[in-house]
Amino acid sequence: MPPASTPSKDKRSRPVKIAEAIKDWVVEQHLQAGDRLPSEPEMIERFGMAKSTIREAMRILEAQGLVKTRTGPGGGSFVHEVSEERARALLGNYFYFKDLTVADIYQLRRALEPELAASLAGRLSETALLQLEDTVAAYAEPAKTVDEEREQHIASLRFHAILAEQSDNDLLGFLIRFMANMLSDLTVYRQLYAPPNYELWAKGKDYQQRLIKALRYGKSDEARQIMSDHMATAQHLMESQEAEVARRFIPE
Repeated sequence: MPPASTPSKDKRSRPVKIAEAIKDWVVEQHLQAGDRLPSEPEMIERFGMAKSTIREAMRILEAQGLVKTRTGPGGGSFVHEVSEERARALLGNYFYFKDLTVADIYQLRRALEPELAASLAGRLSETALLQLEDTVAAYAEPAKTVDEEREQHIASLRFHAILAEQSDNDLLGFLIRFMANMLSDLTVYRQLYAPPNYELWAKGKDYQQRLIKALRYGKSDEARQIMSDHMATAQHLMESQEAEVARRFIPE
């Protein structure tokens, strides 16, 4: 019989372990953003660690955006809520060298966005619906230049971010906004907007206008189907753009 496997040892450094312990303690104590953390001597006593370890753990938490330190009167260390912009930036950094493709992003978009659309049918305020209509109006006419095409791509993705902002599910909303942001960045730095694609503009605008109507009148199943078709069509056309760009860089 093969020897029984031994449990893997935790290879994290001591400051990293203490940083995690501090986060667990903050959750257990139900501390909120802006609440003061214990002083350094109190931390040393509470966690039974040397001053250097506590200081390094606090630096780790500050780098993660979970702790904010202020000096002077009333200063100290405080619980800090990570902004969505910072969270997106940190997560984006992780994927920076992952060589993501249009297909990678649309695999998730096609799974999540139709369900988001269905969940929002009949629940959007008139203000939100007008915001969606105003966004579509920004690309009412097809782009005449490459620069206009780039701006229209970004604006059309903003449409989806606006929808995500209306979700009651914070995780779902964040993931969809993150994907829209990633696709926007991918479009710009890989120049997937060139040359202008009339079919992508026309079909995308049509889907979005139909979707607004379904959302306004509470047609959940119709909203789901429109978004599903929208994502499938957009993936096909964006992958064509991606292939066209790749061909431009292949020598004859």
